[in-house]
This record gives sequence, C-alpha cells and structure tokens, in this order.
Amino acid sequence: MKPTRLPAWLQATPFAMVFLLFLVLPLLLVVTVSFWRATDYELIPAFTWQNYLDVFNETTVRTYLSTLKFCFLVWLVTLLIGFAVAYFLAFHVRSVGAQTLLFILCTVPFWTSNVIRMISWVPLLGRNGLINQGLQAINVIDSPIEWLLFSDFSVVLAFVHLYTMFMIVPIFNSMMRIDRALIEAARDSGASGWQTVWNVVVPLSRTGIIIGSIFVITIVMGDFVTIGVMGGQQIASVGKIIQVQTSYLQFPMAAANAVILLAVVLMMIWGLTRLVDIRKQL
Repeated sequence: MKPTRLPAWLQATPFAMVFLLFLVLPLLLVVTVSFWRATDYELIPAFTWQNYLDVFNETTVRTYLSTLKFCFLVWLVTLLIGFAVAYFLAFHVRSVGAQTLLFILCTVPFWTSNVIRMISWVPLLGRNGLINQGLQAINVIDSPIEWLLFSDFSVVLAFVHLYTMFMIVPIFNSMMRIDRALIEAARDSGASGWQTVWNVVVPLSRTGIIIGSIFVITIVMGDFVTIGVMGGQQIASVGKIIQVQTSYLQFPMAAANAVILLAVVLMMIWGLTRLVDIRKQL
C-alpha cells in the first residue's frame, strides 16, 4: 500500500506561516506605524501623511542621493574586483585543490566581525597612521593626507573590503558552469582575450553578476554602522537617519523612511532582474 501524500498546499503551509510571521507581518507593522503620529512621549494611532511629507525635505533628499552615490561606487568597485578574482580562480587556476585553497583565503576576512575589520583601517589611514608616516618618511608628502580617514574614500574602501566577497561567490559559481569548449571555440575563431571575455564570459556570467549586485546593493543601502565608523559620524546615510530617529523614539518617521528605502531598493532589484531571468538561469 502506497503511503498517502499530503496535498501540496498543506506541505507548503508551514513555510507560508514562517514567511507570513517573520516577513509579511513585520512589514505590515512598519507600514502601519509609518502613518501614525507621534509626540515626544507617545505614539498616536491616527492616520497622517505628514511623516512622508517630512521625508521629502532638502536635507533628507541629499542624504538619499549620498546613499545612492556610495551604493553605485561600491557596486562598481566590487564588480570589477569580484569579476577579476572570479575569472582568475575559474580560468587560470587549473587545480581544484588550489581553487579551494584560494577561495578559502578569500573568506578569511569573514572570520572576524565587521567592526574589527573596519577598525583595523584606522591605524593605517589615520592622520598619524602608517601610510602618512611612511609617505612622510620618504618625503613624498610634507603634511599628512587628511582625506584618507573619516571621508567618502574611507567609507567606500571599508564597504569594498567588507562586501567584495558577496560579488565574488556568485560570479565564480556562474563562471564554473561555463563550458570550456566555448572559450576554446572563441580563441580558434581568432577572438582576442578581451573579446572572449566580453562576448563569451560576461554574457554567460550575467546571472552571477546580477545576484552579486543584488547582495551588494541591498546591504550598502541599509548600512549605517560602516558609514558611521569610517565616516567619523560626519557622513549621513538613510540607514543612519533611521537609526537616529529610532533612538529618539520617533518611530513613525523612522518607519516612513524605512518604507521609502525599501521601495527604492525593490525598484533597483526589479530593474536588475529585468536583465536576466534568475529562476531559469539557476
């Protein structure tokens, strides 16, 4: 006698409940609170658009643009580094053992916390850090370079250090699926190395590039710790605004900013997923 199989909808019910409980319900609560009013002492469950109107002031709009700027710069740099590293591992390292070893080395920074990895840049980039002292010792500069730390440069550098691995992994995974016969065919047809990369490797790695881009964009857009530490609390971000508003118990304003930030990120992800059908490619 064959065992009775549960209906598909019943098998999916536990997963649907987890999805509703830990994703849909919290999002609905955030959206609901974003329409409430608040005083210094209490939340008032009264409908208002004022929270969203207050978001669109000149300062907040500049903060959103600054966050998008960091997101674009980090995405571009991590993409270039991630693609180069993944290409080297996939096509220039022949031994599986060597690939595994080098791949593990790429993950070494993840063995420590993000905060420790960020703080490690301070004695290197600071006004009296190793770089400034070294350049002054060999008479390359007369005075310390101020913009190495607590600046846009240090923020982008820290982001790239922290999140490049999120770009390397999916791109490497896509490249390992490429049939090596296609590479040989391109070379036999007279294609140069750059032409092979651009016309064969890049299109066939598109899924990994899109997935890595989604990872990096979603993390950077909501990050406030990295910008706070490496920007010396002098550079604003949307995540930092939400964190400050929450600390001052301005939950409706924080919720409104969170909803707008989520909408912006979802639009960016939607645009990326239009470039490739991830479900079919995977």
